[in-house]
Amino acid sequence: MGSKNRFGVKLTQLPQRIPIIEQPGVKKIWRHSPCFSFEFTKAQYVTADGKFNELLPEIGYHYDKSEKIDVRIITLNLNGVRSAASKGFFQWLKMQDADLVCVQELKAQTSDITGEILAPDSYHGYFHCAEKRGYSGVGIYSRHEPDNVIEGLGIPEIDAEGRFLRLDFGHLSVISIYFPSGSSGEHRQAAKFFFMERFFPMLKKLADCGSEIILCGDWNIAHKEIDLKNWRSNQKNSGFLPEERTWLTGVFQELGFVDVFRQINVEPEQYTWWSNRGQAWAKNVGWRIDYQIATPGIAAKANAVSIYKTERFSDHSPLIIDYDYNL
Repeated sequence: MGSKNRFGVKLTQLPQRIPIIEQPGVKKIWRHSPCFSFEFTKAQYVTADGKFNELLPEIGYHYDKSEKIDVRIITLNLNGVRSAASKGFFQWLKMQDADLVCVQELKAQTSDITGEILAPDSYHGYFHCAEKRGYSGVGIYSRHEPDNVIEGLGIPEIDAEGRFLRLDFGHLSVISIYFPSGSSGEHRQAAKFFFMERFFPMLKKLADCGSEIILCGDWNIAHKEIDLKNWRSNQKNSGFLPEERTWLTGVFQELGFVDVFRQINVEPEQYTWWSNRGQAWAKNVGWRIDYQIATPGIAAKANAVSIYKTERFSDHSPLIIDYDYNL
């Protein structure tokens, strides 16, 4: 029997866990961990375009690897990992000195993830691929070996699309998340609402688990009017629907998570995605739909944010945040 949720979308009962398939290069994939047991000081910011490390001298800070900022986390929707690789993404990544890099929309199967894509530079690669070829999928590149790897949410319809991957490092968990897009039609908007309805209680358990959590990725929701250029004309479009925005407000106000970028940078026109139609990129007609959303403790340790726009690796731009934290 189905039931209606807050979005008016009919839900059905689903199994709470599915078999786990190990992938090459992944030492352990655990479905359960202590903080994910479902039954189954005002900081400075940099907004200028350009490589983050190259900007530091311009603001009076001379960067030295011996003075390494504790943890740098990057998130980017690649719109195809092989496409991004051909546009120089991995060459750029070598220059960023990032500890963790969360990527979404791999559009690749396990058999496609080889060579530089599997383990670029000194990173370990972990992936949750979609069953459908050329579709969705998330990954995390890490310079540090995690204690645990959790792949999927235990909901077959969601896990088949490769939307959730979590690495645990002691009391810190970093998650690469890719929300469905509802822009292609009502059936996909219903799938998005389904995801949101099921994910909210999971977020609550994460918020209450006692560890620090950073959720990185493409949430496919612009939260406020400041977060997209043409907000008036998009109020009935997926990604800026009132129901979506109210849901995301609940993540912040009810559950206590923090939009780390907006905690530091409150300026307008800070976008991470631009349509390929027209001259959206050239005119900066964009949306801010990529986030690092964190528990308050680790969010308070963020000390610099930037959106890198000098080079383009996909229709999204990398969101870079530094945290005063030791892994």
